[in-house]
Formats: sequence, C-alpha cells, structure tokens
Amino acid sequence: MLYEWKRGISSSSYRCSLAVLLVSFLFPRTCGRDASRPNILLIMADDLGYGDLGCFGNDTIRTPNIDQLAKEGVKLTQHIAAASLCTPSRAAFLTGRYPIRSGMAATTERRVIARAGGTGGLPTNETTFAKLLQKQGYATGLIGKWHQGLNCESRNDHCHHPLNHGFDYFYGNPYTLVNECHSNKNPELTSKFQPSYSFYAQIIALLVFTLLLGKFFGLFSVKWKLMTFITLCGILFLNSQYIQYLFLKCWNCVMLRNHIITEQPIKLEHAAPRILKEALTFIQRNKQGPFLLFVSFLHVHTPCYTTEMFRGTSSHGLYGDNIEEMDWMIGKILAAIDKEGLRNSTFTYFASDNGGILEARDGNVQLGGWNGIYKGGKGMGGWEGGIRVPGIVRWPGFVPVNMVIDEPTSLMDIYPTVAYLAGASVPQDRVTDGKNQLALLQGATQHSEHEFMFHYCGTHLHGVRWHQKESGALWKAHYVTPNFTPEGAGACYGTRMCPCSGESVTHHNPPVLYDLSRDPSEANPLSPSSEPLFNTIVSQIERAVEEHRKTLTPVPNQLDLPSNQWDPWLQPCCGIFPFCWCDRESSNDDH
Repeated sequence: MLYEWKRGISSSSYRCSLAVLLVSFLFPRTCGRDASRPNILLIMADDLGYGDLGCFGNDTIRTPNIDQLAKEGVKLTQHIAAASLCTPSRAAFLTGRYPIRSGMAATTERRVIARAGGTGGLPTNETTFAKLLQKQGYATGLIGKWHQGLNCESRNDHCHHPLNHGFDYFYGNPYTLVNECHSNKNPELTSKFQPSYSFYAQIIALLVFTLLLGKFFGLFSVKWKLMTFITLCGILFLNSQYIQYLFLKCWNCVMLRNHIITEQPIKLEHAAPRILKEALTFIQRNKQGPFLLFVSFLHVHTPCYTTEMFRGTSSHGLYGDNIEEMDWMIGKILAAIDKEGLRNSTFTYFASDNGGILEARDGNVQLGGWNGIYKGGKGMGGWEGGIRVPGIVRWPGFVPVNMVIDEPTSLMDIYPTVAYLAGASVPQDRVTDGKNQLALLQGATQHSEHEFMFHYCGTHLHGVRWHQKESGALWKAHYVTPNFTPEGAGACYGTRMCPCSGESVTHHNPPVLYDLSRDPSEANPLSPSSEPLFNTIVSQIERAVEEHRKTLTPVPNQLDLPSNQWDPWLQPCCGIFPFCWCDRESSNDDH
C-alpha cells in the first residue's frame, strides 16, 4: 500500500495576491488578456541532464532557443523533481502531489508503467492542473509523451487517458520511447528476461530428451501421449515468448490522436515533425485563448532517434544531436507564439522530468545526459543528479528578465501556480505539496515557500532537504544511498539502473548529511566533529520525517503487481490482436 498526507493548510495564496498587486506597479501591464488568465505553455524534456543546456553551463551543445528563453525570464537553478523517473515525476507534476500520495510510486524495482497494456495508471480521482484549467474555460492540449497508463478493464476503456484527466486534445505516445521502437537497437523490455527464457528452454529440452532416452532404453515407462503433451506445452511456452518478443515493437510503440490509434508501430523518422506540427496547429487553433498547451517531448529519452537534418551535427554524438533538434523545435513553438501576438499573454515554462541517465551506454560511449557538478542521475532518488533539473519561466511584463533564483523550487509548484493564474482553486480535500511560487518568480519575496522536501525512490524515503531560510543553509540528509557498481563509479553500470532497496543499497543511521549551500556536489559529508550543529540538524529533520509519516494513509498502488503487469486484453491494438499495425498518418504528411 501507498500513503497520502492528511490535509494541511497553505499560506501562499494571500502572499501571492499581494505580489500581484505589487507587480502591477513595478511592471507595465501589457494590452490584451488580463494577467490573471494568461495562456499557459508548459514544455517538458525527457531525461535531460542539468548540465546539457548552454544557459546551465554547457559550452559544447548548442541550445540558442532555450538559452534565449532563459535570458527573457527567470532561471531556476534549484528546481527539484519529485521523483527521479518519468512516471512518478510526471504524476507529481500533473497533480502537484508527491507520487506516493496517488499510488504512483512502487515498492519494487518496477518503478514506471512497464507496458502499454496494464491496469495501472494515474487514478481518475486525482485532479490534474488540466482539469482545473478546463473548468476555467481553457482549451487544454497535451502533445507528446504521457506514460501515466491507459486502460483499466478493456482495451478501449481509456480510463487513464489524458482526455479523462482534463485535456481536450491529445496527440502522442501513451507509453514512452523504448529501444524496441528503433529497428537498430537491442531489445530493452525483454532484456532482463532473456536469460530466464534461455534457462527454461534448456530445462524443457532436457526434460523431453531425458524422457525419450528413458523410453528408448526401457529405464522407465512413459506413455507417448504424456511425452507428446509435455513437448507441446514446451513448444507453446517458447513460442509465446518468441511471439511476445517479435511483436513488442508493434504493441508498445503507439501514437494516438485523442482515442484513435494513428500509427502502430511508431515511425520515429516522422515523430518529431508530427509533434511539432501538432503543437503549432494547437496554438493557431486556440490563439483567441485562453489555452493550456503541455508539450511533452519524446526527446531526449533513449534511443534518442534524431531526424536526418540534425544527425551528426553536434559534438556529442546522437544524444547531442537530439538535444539540438529539441532546441530547434522549441524555437519554432516560441516563434509561433510570437507570430500570433501571444508572447506577452503567455506564461511559458520549461523543465526536464528528471536528471540524465548515466547507465545508458553503447560500448564505451555514454548515450544519456550530463548532470553537471551534481552526483548521480536518473533512477537515484536522493542524489542531486537524479532530481535537480533545469527550470525556466518567462512571462513578459510580469516576471523579471534574466533573473536567477537559487531557492528550492519543485516541478510540483507549477500546479498551484498556474491554477492561481487561471483563477482556479486547488482541491481542498487533499494535500497539495506544490507551492504557489508567483511571489518568488516576480521578486516580491526572497525565499521559497518550501522548508522541507522529501526525496523518494519508489516508496522508500532516501533523503530529506531542509531549507533553513534564516541562516541560508540548505541541509540534506541521506537515509539510503545506492551502491555504485563498480564501486566508486558514480552510477550502477552493473545494472540498467540503481535500485531503491535490498542488498544493493546502504542504509545510514545517522543519515549522511551535507550542506548544499556550500557543497552542492555532495562530496564532503558532515560529521559531529566538522559541523557543531550536526545533531541538532539531524534531530530537526527526523522530527519532520516523523510528522510526515504520522499523517500517511493507505491508497491503492498503481505500479506494483498485478496493476503493473502486461495484460494482453488491455493492449492497445489497431488490428486484431496480436497483429497490431496501422498507419493512418502518412497520407496527411507534408513531405
């Protein structure tokens, strides 16, 4: 079971109301739509590292459009994801709540939606920011990746579909990119099961061979019917595994427009231009506003498929090419906003869902992102490299230009912030963990609303951050850390990703403590001898953890078995299962 905090009381709304009044004097109000109901443009990269952008310190990958966006707005340098993997991080982003509250956090190592056909997903009783804005009269659209589940009881019930979570329009991939979507990549979904299949095949072959020998030499009496039955069962089992392997590309690599499958499997060479075209069309179609557009890129998740125009253009291989292509696409989207005269009436936000992955490699070449000076990466619940992501906000006339905010902020903060801008109220029957950070963004206050932030790896609490506003210190306690393989390597290269629990992690009592304000790379752990306030700090953090845990109540788990297992009858399919393939897009493409 998972847990949900009991209801708390937020004090940020009053402060932000004062902030809006103050900013109305400090910044000239633009003509057109009222500041309380701007368009909302949310742009999210997939697995982008903190250090992959020029505006965040990278001088070898070209990202001129994102860099310009940062110059025209506010750069968030301590922007924290609620999880280090896409499914739980995006659930928190959409709902403003830690994923453990909604059941979108796993107790096992299967920490994301594992297949397109399963019952797990973002519960329908969760209220996304899209639902809030839809009720306020916003046109709401999601273009790109979803990865929050799809079906519950039948192949077409689409209970977890974006259209059931407040979006009027959806075009994209309900799952995520995997190697199976790329014809030239090694299988990903079945990779850890292949040794088991080989073992079972050998056992079945040995059993049949032993029975044949026993029958032939008269060592024991076995009826031919029994031998035939055992042989047929073995063949059926092995065939089922081979068929699953053969069809995985068709089953999981899917594109939808609303409820209709438009392409199965995805043709990756068309995915980027189609996603861009859909985003531009949505802006043009809803330019009278107000609108909410969430552009959820497939970039830069492996296998990092890049179109011919950008292939080989960067100095960082396929991953660098993929980033530069995404930057170009963002430039086109921002140009469309300008073309329609919507720049000053659009609140624009950019972030990544989690840190870059370190373990993705092709031989000795790393395929994932660079997390700058921060330790760790994707999948690591506590280390900064897995949860600290680039964040940018632009809103001309209402948010200062070229400003840097180094206060703790969260992807979950977007939820109450855009709700406030749209004139919506966040639900009062549940806890919202995100904070309305409008006052901070506008410079009306110097400190973030966050004091304690909890860093989960699945349902396991790995770390806690304490922002001590009075002193400026930023303490971080690690209760659990993954064991890197090989030792000291900085990542779990022996496996696909660092685990959250079990023998491959180390528990710390007392916790490992850092002061991120002086040691952002988490290189020098503190001790009672090096930090006089060590015991006081740890005690304060542990009191916060105790209060946190006292207020938890069970909720159904969406990412553990059986919810997160493959159910063939729930598999999205545009043909007759298992023969799932179609292309309803090619005739509409402009070549």
